[in-house]
Amino acid sequence: MCARVALAKSLVLLGAVVLAGACTERSSNLALTAPSFSASASSLPHINNTALPIPVAISADFSAYDCSNNPGPQITFSGGSVLGGYGVEMTFTNNMKGTHTFTDGNTVDLTVMPADEQIVIPKQPVLGGVGGNPFIWVQFIGANGAALSSEIFVGRCVQGAGWHVTQSAVTTASAVATFTVESCENSPGPFISFTSGVTMAGVSARIIFRNNDNPVGGPHEADVTRDVAVIPAGLSLTFPKQPVLGGVGGNPWIFAAFTGADGKALGAPTLLGRCVQLNSAIS
Repeated sequence: MCARVALAKSLVLLGAVVLAGACTERSSNLALTAPSFSASASSLPHINNTALPIPVAISADFSAYDCSNNPGPQITFSGGSVLGGYGVEMTFTNNMKGTHTFTDGNTVDLTVMPADEQIVIPKQPVLGGVGGNPFIWVQFIGANGAALSSEIFVGRCVQGAGWHVTQSAVTTASAVATFTVESCENSPGPFISFTSGVTMAGVSARIIFRNNDNPVGGPHEADVTRDVAVIPAGLSLTFPKQPVLGGVGGNPWIFAAFTGADGKALGAPTLLGRCVQLNSAIS
């Protein structure tokens, strides 16, 4: 039975739907890393990831309301994006093989937030400035300027009763999870809690106006581009405090790692310390 296993592993998914209370036994041969506190101002035990991958599904609407030559075509851009999830995986063990592996494990999976965090794209005017009836493309761009999609042909201004574009992409975020030891009781403890938050790198839609419909990469007489925010750079999301029950006795070794939207660990787990030592350090 899982209750008799010496290792308990709590997987806290922020965004991936998981059956709560599921229990499986396993061992790990992953290398374990020591925590780095330099990337956060917190004095509490914590982990950081400055390039956490976040899947995003973008839904954008365009409409043209002025195709005059001067000051140029005017369209509106609006819509929304739906973020995928990420997780924090905690490991509690009393059985360590040196400092690199652990044995006799069970997992407890908890759902914290569904994988459908929505960000509304406010309606924004976009001025083309290349004549009255250009051809219009859109391309989604990451915070570093790299393309997250190919150029997508939308239509021509005078056809602009309305267009709809969808695109899946992966953006990044800077994430932190901070842990607090509530109690190191033997049974059913220990009791740990954590909070987590992310700061989004950002995604933009690059609206491209061209006065001819040459294939992408061909010559154009005039190109005008305008960037509008889909996910604002620096947007912060904070998730409330969550309890985690270790269930392997009072003073286990405690590890933590981020997981992606698919539930898989992103790198090796980080050693936070032993329960009693962590509790003494923050009390």
